[in-house]
Amino acid sequence: MAILVTGGAGYIGSHMVWSLLDAGEDVVVVDRLSTGFRWAVAPAARFYLGDVGDEAVLKQIFAENDIEAIIHFAGSVVVPDSVADPLGYYANNTGNTRVLLSAAVKAGIDKFIFSSTAAIYGTPDAPLPVAETAPLRPENPYGQSKLMSEIMLRDTARAHDFRYVALRYFNVAGADLLGRTGQSTVRSTHLMKVACEAALGKRRSVEVFGTDYATADGTGVRDYIHVSDLVLAHLNSLDYLRRGGATLTANCGYGRGYSVLEVLRAVQKVSDTKITIEYRPRREGDAAFVVADATLARSVLGWTPRHDDLKTIVATTLDWERHLFQDDATDIDGLRRRLAASSF
Repeated sequence: MAILVTGGAGYIGSHMVWSLLDAGEDVVVVDRLSTGFRWAVAPAARFYLGDVGDEAVLKQIFAENDIEAIIHFAGSVVVPDSVADPLGYYANNTGNTRVLLSAAVKAGIDKFIFSSTAAIYGTPDAPLPVAETAPLRPENPYGQSKLMSEIMLRDTARAHDFRYVALRYFNVAGADLLGRTGQSTVRSTHLMKVACEAALGKRRSVEVFGTDYATADGTGVRDYIHVSDLVLAHLNSLDYLRRGGATLTANCGYGRGYSVLEVLRAVQKVSDTKITIEYRPRREGDAAFVVADATLARSVLGWTPRHDDLKTIVATTLDWERHLFQDDATDIDGLRRRLAASSF
């Protein structure tokens, strides 16, 4: 039987596909390639170009493959974009998830792993690790769209022979330790990638939003989790559901945080490069301190992170950025873009 990975050409999805194949699983991928890359999909996976909201595409996949479980990554993830285009986010994240859930139930697929987010918590009440029991107060359409999807999952599980694990991610970073895939999104807003791009000269500077938070150095603190550990949590979730585990919602983070300036210092140290920092006012909705209480994932799923180390996260991100830079340097279109942007 096969595992269907939606969004398997994207950042986290491509890591998931490689890890499933490493574990001996049969893998099917569906991705519309709006932000993902066909080259990022491991060659051994069967690939379908299409949208998870397209019932005809799903019908074909389920007819041609014996799908045991679905790991659902497909969706839009940029918070400012969700504010500018809320209906687009509700359509892609919530509406398409509804279509996928309906198709899964009709096909008799009873195991589902969902890519959720800490954004559904909004701003925590206090600078303490956030548990799954914390109030759910998303502050943007991205977080709202994920919360709506969690509600649909809950109601589907109540009405059908259907079990799921919803994993609420904190700040995902890093790249595959074997160098097979990484964060490749153009104009990414992720701090770790942005900082590594700046260290390699791909960006002129890094913007820091807010220096007056109630934290040690005045900048926001976040829980950064290596993408390989996040993927491991999905593998543990799959094993958990296969063993008959009940529906579960769990946080994925290390339980400790690093400030924006700590991350920038780590990138500068590992890269041996000075980064130009531009300080900006706070952004609306940015919390001072967001760190996970991941006790549930550790105790119920048996999740034991292996890369809880800021240096490792930075080093793998830098390695991947160097790889992308080298590929771009040998690509004629990339060369033309750089020449067009240069002045002589």
